[in-house]
Amino acid sequence: MGSGLRLHGLPRKIPPDARPRASKRLPLTTTHPALMESAAAMEKKPHLVRREFPPREVPAVSLALLLAAVLLLNALLYLYLSQPRPAGRAETDPGRCPFGHFRLGGMKNCSPWLSCEAMNREVRKLKRVGEGAVKKVFLSEWKEKKVVISQLTNPELKEDFLHGLKMLKALQSQHVVRLLGFCEEQFTILTEYHPLGSLRGLNETLHMPKYKAVNTWHRRLMLAIEYVSIIRFLHNSPLGTLVMCDSNDLDKVLSQYLLTSDFHVLVNDLDALPLVNRSAGRLVKCGHRALRGEFVAPEQRWPYGEEVPFEDDLMPPYDEKTDIWKIPDVSSFFLGHVEGSDIVRLHLFDIHAACKKKDPSERPSAQEVLDSYRKILALLSREAAMPGTREML
Repeated sequence: MGSGLRLHGLPRKIPPDARPRASKRLPLTTTHPALMESAAAMEKKPHLVRREFPPREVPAVSLALLLAAVLLLNALLYLYLSQPRPAGRAETDPGRCPFGHFRLGGMKNCSPWLSCEAMNREVRKLKRVGEGAVKKVFLSEWKEKKVVISQLTNPELKEDFLHGLKMLKALQSQHVVRLLGFCEEQFTILTEYHPLGSLRGLNETLHMPKYKAVNTWHRRLMLAIEYVSIIRFLHNSPLGTLVMCDSNDLDKVLSQYLLTSDFHVLVNDLDALPLVNRSAGRLVKCGHRALRGEFVAPEQRWPYGEEVPFEDDLMPPYDEKTDIWKIPDVSSFFLGHVEGSDIVRLHLFDIHAACKKKDPSERPSAQEVLDSYRKILALLSREAAMPGTREML
C-alpha cells in the first residue's frame, strides 16, 4: 500500500502543535450572538433598588386616639395603685392565717395567739415607750422579734381595756394592728411593733432626709385615703356600725393610729368603739362629760348653752356621722404643706364642705367620701402624668 492511503477505523496521529488551544475569555464587548442575546435579556430584568419613601404623617385623629388610650391606661393604673394596701394582713390574701393565729415577717408558718403562759415564758420587756389613761405600753421582744406589750394602767378602767381587746380580736384585718397574744387574767395584750409609732409624728418622720422621696402630695393623699378606708371599715364592720369615740381633738385622733415602716396606716387603739344599732334605736355618746371645740361635731356639743349645767342624762345621743365631720381636719393634717398639697385641698373642697354639714343626715357616708378621694387621686395623678405623655407622643 502506498504511503498516501488512509486506513479506515484507526485514529490518525495528530502532532502536538496541531491540537486546539483553550479559547481565551471573550471581553464584554464581544459581538458573539449568544452573549449579545444574554446581555439583552439581563437589561430587560428590573433592578432591585431600595427606594426611600417620605415619612407618612400621622393624622390628628390617630394622635388623639393614642393620647386618649395612654391617658385611660394611666387612669386605670392609678386607680389600681390607689387601693390602700397596708402592711397588715390583707383580707383577700389566700395565704393569711386563720382566726386566732398570726405570722410575723420571716415566719413561714402561722402561730396561734400566745397564751398567758407563753407570754410569761417567751416575751421579754425592754422598755416603756408610752402610757395613756387605760394602758401603758412596753417595747418587748419575742423570739428575737420586736413586739409591743400593753398592760392595764388603772383598774377602774378594766372594762374599757377588755372592750378594746374584744374589738382587737374581732376586727383583725388589713386595717387593724396585728394581734399576737393576750392574757385577760393579767390584763395584757401583745401586738406587732411598728417603729415609726403613731401618726402624731408623721410630719417629723416625713421631713427626715431619708424619707424625702415619699414626702409628696401623692403619698400624703394616699395616707388620707387609708384613714378614710379605716373609718369606712369601722362603719361597716362585722360587728355592725362602730363609732371612733377617742377623737375629741386632732392629737387624740392621731394617737389612735400607727404609721407602718412602708408608710401605711393601721388603727391601733380600739378601747372606745361603741355600736350604733338603728334598728334597735341605739345611738351613742362619747363619754360622760361635755365636749367643746370646733373639732367635735355639733351634735356632740352640749346643746343647751352655758347657762344650763351639763347633765349626761340630758345629752342627746348621736350616730357615726360624727366621724365624717372630723375627716376634713384629719385629712388636712395628712396633706401638710408640701408642693401640690394646696391643689389637692382645692379639689377636696366640695366633699369636705359636705362633711361639715351641720345636719348629720346631710353628710356623706364614709364610702362616699372614700369614692370621692379615690376619684380625685386618679384625676390629679393623670394630670401630673400628662406632660410626660405629651413628650412620649
